Amino acid sequence: MTDFVHTRSLFHIPDGVVYMDGNSLGPLPIAAQERVAKMMRDEWGEQLIKGWNSAGWYVQPRKVGDRIGKLIGAAEGTVVMGDTLSIKVYQALASALNLNPSRRVILSDSGNFPSDLYMAQGLLELLDDGCELDIVEPEEVEAAIDDSTAVLMLTEVDYRTGRLHNMKELTAKAHAHGALTVWDLAHSAGALPVDVTAAQADFAVGCTYKYLNGGPGAPAFIYVAPEHADAARPALSGWMGHEAPFAFDLDYRPGHGIERMRCGTPPVIALTALEAALDVWDGVSMDDVRAVSIGLGDLFVREVEGRCPELTLASPRSGNKRGSQISFLHEQGYAIMQALIARGVIGDFRAPDAIRFGFTPLYLGEAEVLKAVDILADIMANRLWDMPEYRRRAALT
Repeated sequence: MTDFVHTRSLFHIPDGVVYMDGNSLGPLPIAAQERVAKMMRDEWGEQLIKGWNSAGWYVQPRKVGDRIGKLIGAAEGTVVMGDTLSIKVYQALASALNLNPSRRVILSDSGNFPSDLYMAQGLLELLDDGCELDIVEPEEVEAAIDDSTAVLMLTEVDYRTGRLHNMKELTAKAHAHGALTVWDLAHSAGALPVDVTAAQADFAVGCTYKYLNGGPGAPAFIYVAPEHADAARPALSGWMGHEAPFAFDLDYRPGHGIERMRCGTPPVIALTALEAALDVWDGVSMDDVRAVSIGLGDLFVREVEGRCPELTLASPRSGNKRGSQISFLHEQGYAIMQALIARGVIGDFRAPDAIRFGFTPLYLGEAEVLKAVDILADIMANRLWDMPEYRRRAALT
């Protein structure tokens, strides 16, 4: 059984704070501070440019990618780090379309993160070859897959409601109709058991600053199934994805396997922080994480519905049908969340009316969940959200 008391001690949580926003940004792993300082002092400081070889910076994207791979059921050598999630979505989607040239439809849903849809829209506008993006409701995805579908592009966990797609079943249906799949694991990796190999996913991408606690702006990852690794054509033919970057050829030749999905120079400092964050997962069972997360979420739903009748549950009631986040709706959701944050309970708001909470057993327990409900109930019962300072919108919500 995973020792969650121990994992809690590995994070810095400010005194008096109940942190329920790990689904947006994980907290600071304590070890990351010294790890990054050591890298800057002993590697960058002392080794200078030699660090690309002597400190292993050049191979770091593959090394860290293999560690992410263990958390998502990916074989060694099929995951690489670098760039942002939006860029990795673009790469995966463009490669999938190129592998299925006779089809013209990208199928997605309204629960996909908007940035993924923006990347798809921008790619299709650029290609201007008759391809189209078909966006349906999450419940309609399975029925919408047909012989016109080129790529099924979905976020496994709906960022708004936490609704969980069945990756294995939807991938099987997509393949039965000759389509390829691109799965966004931003709200899955580190939150619930994922097995891209068993699901036979073609491509998967994800960020590392949420449940993996890599820090703001931490690099994204991309997975390419082994059968596509040497056929996938990278849309962004960057220097680090070249077969021989330091031959300085004027013509691009894609690297072998997952290496071709590298693009720009890797963010070494950020990858070093992420390496420290991934150390937290040593000895952690993802099944234990999932079981405790569901229990905490169920407790939260029962307590909030019993004590805050003005709030409407937007997430699936069954823990098995949602990820590790829960949303409630209220027309004054933004102000309510600001009042919560002022009292030390940190979640977030998603337009137009959702207050959202993440359940991360690595550092969140039952006592914190009950404390959060006590504060939320007080705010709702006494309309403490109804103050001008809580209605003023910040740049980020």
